[in-house]
Amino acid sequence: MQVSEMKYGERAIQEGQLITFPNPRPGRQYTIEITLPEFTCKCPFSGYPDFATLYVSYIPHEKVVELKAIKLYINSYRDRYISHEEAVNQVLDDLVAACDPLYMKIKGDFAPRGNVHTVITVEHHRQTESLC
Repeated sequence: MQVSEMKYGERAIQEGQLITFPNPRPGRQYTIEITLPEFTCKCPFSGYPDFATLYVSYIPHEKVVELKAIKLYINSYRDRYISHEEAVNQVLDDLVAACDPLYMKIKGDFAPRGNVHTVITVEHHRQTESLC
């Protein structure tokens, strides 16, 4: 069996970072909704693949996450052994760290496996500074 070199898509996923850009309307609260229907990871117990649709909804503060960067970031989970709960929480943590939104909600709707359907929902509310 011949070992092949890494494909350009695999390299892009491996090197991908969550890139942001300035919010074009920082004085206005608006919601960005992103659907990621091809999320995959591996069960940390069995090694079987898990498939999910991730729904990301957020109100940006000063930065917005670039969509191609999110795609590459999400694809980096495909070979990762991680539970549904940890995966959705980690995605939230990483996106919040990248763009510091006013609010963010992520719902991971995992495809049924073994007659079990799992939906994980996590939220982040930006801490506001006290005026006291």
